[in-house]
Amino acid sequence: MMSEHSATHDSSTPTEGPLAGVVVADFSRVLAGPYCTMLLADLGATVIKVEAPSGDETRTWKPPMREGISTYYLSVNRNKRSIVLDLSEAADLQTAYDLLDRADVFIENFKAGGLQKFGLDPDSVAKRWPHLVHASITGFGTAGGATMPGYDLLVQAMSGMMSLTGEPDGDPQRSGVAIFDIMTGLHAAVAILAGLREKDRSGLGQHAALNLFSSALSGLANQSGGYAAAGNVPTRMGNDHPSLFPYGPFHASDGPLIICCGNDAQFSRLVTALGTPDLATDPRFETMSQRNANREELRVLLEEALAADTAENWADVLGNVGLPCGPILGIDGGVQLAEDLGLNPIVTMTDENNRERIVPVIANPMSFSRSPISYRHLPPELGDSHDWALEFIRTTEPKNPHHHTES
Repeated sequence: MMSEHSATHDSSTPTEGPLAGVVVADFSRVLAGPYCTMLLADLGATVIKVEAPSGDETRTWKPPMREGISTYYLSVNRNKRSIVLDLSEAADLQTAYDLLDRADVFIENFKAGGLQKFGLDPDSVAKRWPHLVHASITGFGTAGGATMPGYDLLVQAMSGMMSLTGEPDGDPQRSGVAIFDIMTGLHAAVAILAGLREKDRSGLGQHAALNLFSSALSGLANQSGGYAAAGNVPTRMGNDHPSLFPYGPFHASDGPLIICCGNDAQFSRLVTALGTPDLATDPRFETMSQRNANREELRVLLEEALAADTAENWADVLGNVGLPCGPILGIDGGVQLAEDLGLNPIVTMTDENNRERIVPVIANPMSFSRSPISYRHLPPELGDSHDWALEFIRTTEPKNPHHHTES
């Protein structure tokens, strides 16, 4: 097992990121919104996480834990400040208004219509805060799906994702991570950056509406695209690819090895390295369409050749001829491989008030030549920046052009 410090690098020194000066009022919770705002915060934005008195639900999602804190929560909330506001209280609602006066971005994932009673619905925001880039995230949109709860598992099930995942004769399976929450968070980050760019040109913000279900259908890419363009309804194929073969796990003498052949040249290199070069010109396997049509026959021949050696040794042999291949690793093995490749996958963050307290987090995958990602603040405890946020509001000039007439 890798030691906590062997695959870490310390990036706690504050730097000026590409979004320095952008203020994000983050009223989102759980995963899609917080993942989006963590990315913005990593890029230098000032993100103020507004939480109800009960806090973000993921604070209670344990195990696993670190020092009693949910690692689920820790994984998507670094570089933020936390303020507690009860929007049903007039004074707290006014504080929320004052924060939005000074923000560039407002992001929330309340149920459709849930913010109208607070004057924070899209129409009200556009009227009172025309400068804001307002991103709303729902589960199934604001029309027929307005009352449907936005849980990633439901979206995986109802989008068709689970129908594609698992063995052909087995039950549908969920992804091992809330993939459409993450995908929607990425879409939201892109939408916000586009909104900020447009704001630079026009001086006006706009409302960006996102939902997990549409993100899922978009993210299903070739699978949903195949249905849209050709009426094709894909089914579960286990670890096989519907359009490529060989592409998946194949058994060597001691276990599976992932082999990816995306074209005829790669297939020729594969069978030559396996000592069966005649397969490249076999009429059953000469082209990708032929290999797909005769995949079970080809699978048997490939695994007969692979049985001569171990997965590790074959990975070396095939890798040396430029063939995409590799073992199936656990999360621990994946992180260790990233460290071995010099990708610095873990960042050790240090508590600014207690230098002995550290929290290792997975690094942001982006890299910039002039404005590096920064890791400034540990994921906040509930309300730990309340006084800081109030002082920020008091000392920061409003960005809202209607502030003096409507506040």
